[in-house]
Amino acid sequence: MSRIARAPWELLKRTFGWLVLFEARNKILLAPTAVRLRSFEDAETARLGAALGRPPTALVATVIATHRRPEALRAAVRSALDQTVTDQVVIVVDDGAGLGELPEDPRLFAVSLARNTATAGVVRNVGIRLTRSRYVAFLDDDNLWEPDHLAQALAALEPPGGPDAVYTALRRVLPDGRERDVLSVPFDRRRAAHEAFLDTNAFVARRNRSLYFSRLRRTPEVLPREDWELVRRYSRRHEVRHLPRVTVRYLVNPESFWTAWEGPGAA
Repeated sequence: MSRIARAPWELLKRTFGWLVLFEARNKILLAPTAVRLRSFEDAETARLGAALGRPPTALVATVIATHRRPEALRAAVRSALDQTVTDQVVIVVDDGAGLGELPEDPRLFAVSLARNTATAGVVRNVGIRLTRSRYVAFLDDDNLWEPDHLAQALAALEPPGGPDAVYTALRRVLPDGRERDVLSVPFDRRRAAHEAFLDTNAFVARRNRSLYFSRLRRTPEVLPREDWELVRRYSRRHEVRHLPRVTVRYLVNPESFWTAWEGPGAA
């Protein structure tokens, strides 16, 4: 009987993809959290925007979300500022814990939310909304970029007829420094309905109305993650392309929500 009872669910998973079905469930069950967090995001964007005055503006805005990792944050900020592309601003958005000392650089802006949201999407959205740029890139406080990360992305994005967003290959590193694997999977929207193979740290996108993160409050048990939701929605109307060059060093951090990618493509 259990096999018979599960048959409709298995058919739905094969037809639509289990990640799509789980996200539909999330939007129903977690909708109240999104309403409250959207209100907070609007208020914080207004408050912090007034404090900054003129919005940070460049060809690329790099948004770094952070919470209580001062040493790792400094390394992440340095890897962003050390990019070969200098026409960028870096905005650090702290999720209500307070900021430590950061490098002195006129391209660097740092703000703190009034309280902790524990919602990465909201933290990143504030960063997106506080800046003005043609493109937006994302880096978490415990990860690093190779110096040519933005240059590789812009080489694909800038030419006429280029895609609207790209993501590079990503090297996952264990806390002891050993390499776990390299993730490099061409974009396939149908495959993405069944498998998570893309991380925000490797994603650089053209700024448009689709470029915002889900405001659902996702605990570690909630799947899929907000980066999957963003790219799934963004790719509905905009072209996303994979660049098979490793430009991101991604820490498999037991204190973070990290994706357990599986299947072909992880090598």
